[in-house]
Amino acid sequence: MDKEEWVMKVIIPKSTGLMLVNKTGSWRSSRPVIDEEKCTGCLICWKFCPDACIEPGERPKINLDYCKGCGICAEECPFDAIEMVREEK
Repeated sequence: MDKEEWVMKVIIPKSTGLMLVNKTGSWRSSRPVIDEEKCTGCLICWKFCPDACIEPGERPKINLDYCKGCGICAEECPFDAIEMVREEK
């Protein structure tokens, strides 16, 4: 097992954390969208997400069931790979 695999297995949990029991519902006004071309997989978004709704991996995935649309992930992304888009009804 190389160092990167070890870090992913030991440090990064497989679940999305505390918000698994607290779905946000449909009140969110905007949602994050990841630009796969710009994303480097640095996981800064995962580290800053207050709701633990970003699932880590080679490329992070956002679990919109638990995202409240705060935009912190987009603000903190050093590569501008996350854009907040208006939620469609």
